[in-house]
Amino acid sequence: MKFKTYLGATVAMFGLSAGAAMAQQAANTPITIGVLGDMSGVYSGDFSGEGAVQAVQMAVRDFGGKVLGRPIVVISADHQNKPDVGSAIARQWIDEDHVDMIADLTNSAVAIAVQKLASEKHVITMTTGGAAAELTGKDCTPYGIHYGYDTNALANGTATAVVQNGGKTWYFITADYAFGHALQNSTAAVVTRLGGKVIGASDVPLGTTDFSSYILQAQSSGAQVIGLANAGEDTVNSIKQAHEFGVTSGGQQLAGLLMNIADVQALGTDVAKGLEFTVGWYWNMDPASRKWEAEYEAYTHGAAPTFTRAADYSLTMAYLEAVKAAGTDNPDAVRAELGKMKINDFFAKGGYIRPDGLLMHDMYLLKVQQPKDGKWDVAKVVATIPADVAYPSLKNDGGCPLVN
Repeated sequence: MKFKTYLGATVAMFGLSAGAAMAQQAANTPITIGVLGDMSGVYSGDFSGEGAVQAVQMAVRDFGGKVLGRPIVVISADHQNKPDVGSAIARQWIDEDHVDMIADLTNSAVAIAVQKLASEKHVITMTTGGAAAELTGKDCTPYGIHYGYDTNALANGTATAVVQNGGKTWYFITADYAFGHALQNSTAAVVTRLGGKVIGASDVPLGTTDFSSYILQAQSSGAQVIGLANAGEDTVNSIKQAHEFGVTSGGQQLAGLLMNIADVQALGTDVAKGLEFTVGWYWNMDPASRKWEAEYEAYTHGAAPTFTRAADYSLTMAYLEAVKAAGTDNPDAVRAELGKMKINDFFAKGGYIRPDGLLMHDMYLLKVQQPKDGKWDVAKVVATIPADVAYPSLKNDGGCPLVN
């Protein structure tokens, strides 16, 4: 009887203070950002990994740690470059951890799978590491954003420069999954449009360490250019082994279709000498970029200031600003704000997010040089590629059902 009386009193008290309690609970419910990336595989050292998580955490710190009076929490996980693993983690995050936004998604196959799942559950995804243009083409979703670059931009930058400098015939060494094939297809389209020709290609499993047979096939093809439609450790290993096989000394040219400054560091500028590659940002191109790099290097104790990690910081700031402007974490309201805002920061000048989810901003063609201004100054900007040149128009973006 005492128990019932106590319970009744407790319920009555709760009834009187329910509004205040619910308001307090809402104020304490965190805004949760999930960084779902490659934490242990071929992309962990430069595109994704702990450096990507730290970029997001640094942005949260710089934003003030709260938005709408609510704490901001960053969680992370390793998708192991497996779409099924990535989807399972995303499902748990959404259903159990109530994640508000998922970032990074390095590996296009994982990005496409998670973007689809998250959109079905009305959760925003902001992909940086995944490159496939299909993310804002045939696989676009209402809540999916592609932030930083894609395979179209890479091809329009690097392939255009190589072909215009005389590299007319191409052979591809291609990572055998969604990203590699998308990059090969985008590059081949540029090569053909500019009057060049694709002679052949070799599909290579992700994480391959021995590229010798593929390099020999590329050498024997007689192609002027060997296009490396891979990334991360795969790119580093394939370039190192091509150097050992005397590819460039034999008169053929290597085209690294997705590289960053950490790859150049791993190769050494003597091996990477003369390589041109396209990026979404370079740390030493202006004072704002240099300032961010210095702060990021201090925060991470020396992590590589790659363009994908800069994008992770920028997108976190953009997302939180959109939540603030919307006055809610409701995904429809936040996505609407993201679509309205101009993104003017160290990473994107005059950037904006299209209805298909693509961030429009300038890209940059870099050329490897001997370091001049510190460890990471391994390249120089040789061309700026305007956004409307780097990316196809919205009308011709590849079949996004949201806009076509």
